[in-house]
Amino acid sequence: MMKKILIIQGNPVSPSYNGAIAEAYRKGAVQAGAEVRMITLNELDFNMNLAGGYRNKLPLEPDLLEAQEAIKWAEHLVWVFPIWWGGPPALFKGFIDRIFMPGYAFKYHKGKLFPDQLLKGRSARMITTMDGPNWYYKWFQGEPAHKMMKISTFALTGIKPVRITPVDLVGKQSEEQRKNWLEKIEQLGRKLG
Repeated sequence: MMKKILIIQGNPVSPSYNGAIAEAYRKGAVQAGAEVRMITLNELDFNMNLAGGYRNKLPLEPDLLEAQEAIKWAEHLVWVFPIWWGGPPALFKGFIDRIFMPGYAFKYHKGKLFPDQLLKGRSARMITTMDGPNWYYKWFQGEPAHKMMKISTFALTGIKPVRITPVDLVGKQSEEQRKNWLEKIEQLGRKLG
């Protein structure tokens, strides 16, 4: 059975190593027979600021409506983004703020502590890049971006399981090391997970 995979590439810089990683995963998934769609956040036209919060919501721009449809379509979501200052770039966070809205990703009911998880039935993989060592990010910084996505975003909305592939020391890697990582990511794509 063909798997539907959506890759969301969240680096605001183009071209980027994150773009190469997203393409490597796409290539592997297509080779494995998956149907793949890709969203490159820096190509979308939308206001990153959730001005007015949930009470006075901005109407979603066409690019965000299409992104919501793509997420609903997908069985597996692959999120590729850099870690900057311990978290994702503002573009990435703004995308999450704008599309993971009540009524789309989750729904609270009066008197219930936890919301309905409206994105159940989807799994995810995060592939993150960072210049520092992953052990430092994990043990000293506490993995804030990974936890934000896995616990505060995916768990709340029903997306599971979530796997994480951290690519560290990116700025210090040789071209050979970068190519090796791209080959590993392509293999992940072939495994459709």
